Amino acid sequence: SEEGPPPAGCGAVALPGLLLSMEQPSSVYQDGTPLSWKVVLTIILALITLATILSNAFVIATVYQSRKLHTPANYLIASLAVTDLLVSILVMPISTMYTVTGKWTLGQIVCDIWLSSDITCCTASILHLCVIALDRYWAITDAVEYSTKRTPKRAAVMIALVWIFSISISIPPLFWRQSKAEEVADCVVNSDHILYTIYSTVGAFYFPTLLLIILYGRIYVEARSRILKQTPKNTGKRLTRAHLITDSPGSTSSVTSINCKASEVSSETGSPVYMNQVRVKVSDALLEKKKLTAARERKATKTLGIILGAFIVCWLPFFIITLVLPICKDACWFHMAIFDFFTWLGYLNSLINPIIYTMSNEDFKQAFHKLIQFRCRS
Repeated sequence: SEEGPPPAGCGAVALPGLLLSMEQPSSVYQDGTPLSWKVVLTIILALITLATILSNAFVIATVYQSRKLHTPANYLIASLAVTDLLVSILVMPISTMYTVTGKWTLGQIVCDIWLSSDITCCTASILHLCVIALDRYWAITDAVEYSTKRTPKRAAVMIALVWIFSISISIPPLFWRQSKAEEVADCVVNSDHILYTIYSTVGAFYFPTLLLIILYGRIYVEARSRILKQTPKNTGKRLTRAHLITDSPGSTSSVTSINCKASEVSSETGSPVYMNQVRVKVSDALLEKKKLTAARERKATKTLGIILGAFIVCWLPFFIITLVLPICKDACWFHMAIFDFFTWLGYLNSLINPIIYTMSNEDFKQAFHKLIQFRCRS
């Protein structure tokens, strides 16, 4: 079959569907593939697509039904889930067909719609991670002032900007695509425009990645400083509330509340301490609160590492190839199976996102469990 031009990345370079249409003879990948392997591959990709649809749909339903989750921060997470849901509905099913068959059979119009949806939705998913990171960064570094600015309207503006920028990346290739009268065998984006290749990959991945690393680095440093501040260095010499209990013969028990200095008398568990027949129960409410806060900060810090790590692992291989191949052209060659694997590794991030963002949030988990119980009962 006639070889087609290589893709150019997220849009003309940087978007998953483009990998599938790299400049390789279709016989290299599809003709020699056993039917049994194609069936297995179809089942695997269909299960990934279905899991992505269900996980993101549950996140959206959970936020919608739980009033406790109606906060600007959770609106951003819900918007991310909507974006990943669009990826699983508009992009992944067609990509499954294209990956298995190795040939485009849906015509030029569907190709244009699919590639535009691929570019826009995948870019929007990545940029949503940036606005969520920005929201968390402002919340942790400027908590007092930002609490007044953290409104649903602000969240809506951030979401709108994400989609505007994503569309701006997907529109340019439409101007140089040409409709073909004959049957289209490959759904590709013209990679002759190197400047667009650089613009799309940098805008859709490299710049957002750099921003995420900087933001999460600052958040990590701030979280660590808070943990150190919350860790008590000296539990002695603090004002506590005690009760003087007297049980003298021939008299009823009397309890007198007093305030006393407790020096070198503390109990990490809040257990009673006896001193000269005076029972002093050391109040450790403040200490426990600090420990709880420190534990939450540690968990949040760990979650940030998981989020950033998953994002880079899923998308970095794809964007390296989509940036390098159009530049080196004939000097570079990869097997189509590698392109397909990196493409679906990027799609997998749309499945991982709802799992990470919801399982790391106790309010989400509780609301999610209530939603499941409600569905089972009904």
